[in-house]
Amino acid sequence: MHPVLPWQQPICAPSESHRQQALARQGQLTKPAGSLGRLESLAVTLAALQHSDTPAADRISIAVFAGDHGVCAEGISAFPQAVTGQMIANFVAGGAAISVMARQLGATLDVINLGTATPPPTSDGVLDETIAAGTANLAREAAMSSTQLEQALAAGDRAAQRAADQQAQLFIGGEMGIGNTTSASAVACALLAEPAEALAGPGTGLDADGVSHKATVIEQALTRHGDNREPLAVLASLGGFEIAALTGAIIGCAARGIPVLVDGFIVTVAALAAVRLRPELRDWLLFAHHSREPGHTRLLDALNAEPVLNLSMRLGEGSGAAVAVPVIRSACALHNGMATFADAGVNSAE
Repeated sequence: MHPVLPWQQPICAPSESHRQQALARQGQLTKPAGSLGRLESLAVTLAALQHSDTPAADRISIAVFAGDHGVCAEGISAFPQAVTGQMIANFVAGGAAISVMARQLGATLDVINLGTATPPPTSDGVLDETIAAGTANLAREAAMSSTQLEQALAAGDRAAQRAADQQAQLFIGGEMGIGNTTSASAVACALLAEPAEALAGPGTGLDADGVSHKATVIEQALTRHGDNREPLAVLASLGGFEIAALTGAIIGCAARGIPVLVDGFIVTVAALAAVRLRPELRDWLLFAHHSREPGHTRLLDALNAEPVLNLSMRLGEGSGAAVAVPVIRSACALHNGMATFADAGVNSAE
């Protein structure tokens, strides 16, 4: 009998009874029906996912996965690869955007190094899950072997287990890796059967010529890869260690009953791969924001997702998801704390 692999774990359904109870409560609160808009549906969704009458987003687990990309040899990024390792050090030193947001939210922050071309300046506070010194050049060969893909997925699943150990009520996955918008775009193109120019964007700040070159490199990779849409094959051929780890973390969280707040473009690509592998986990995904990266709109449409925010962000790291947490906390506070018409002695609508 074969063991159950992390991405094959059973995923339970949201609680329909808690959803109905939450909907009923929303109808009794001292407000016109529907007047809190998306805040109402966010609270109802969390109540169903958490199997709770009092949904909450107090305990947040954030995991940032970092890895380098061999496709940088094609000149597809405005930044050198050394930045990946440098940013790992910045994360644990507390200087990055996601570090600031984790402190503000009182969230745990794990920084996981899956393999960089240049070692980070420090290893203090970094979880070392090194697979290799970055992926291979996806434009010319498979980005990773099947063994490396399994290692990345398993690293993500371990992050989900840590979130469960922390009794997290919400999980945020982030990423860092120079060149990873190229990899993510290639994965998205393969899964959605879209041409490169439909999804290639500026990433860290490419100009129009840079984006055009990036699309050419992605198209080269797609030609090499062929028409295989199977998610694991796509991730191995075109993905990055951090994108695969995010896929594993998303599946692992859903399997452990932890709702996932999906960040921007790259994490949404990982979410798409996860949903293609396990369609039933779509219920466990909340979408934080609409990234300014142009391909994000197509991904959101494919996942039938309506993000909480649209602030023209495109930083990554999980930062957009972290910024959305206060809105979700407000949704929970309103759901749990408002009086009903009966409690307050207020007449309800006829």
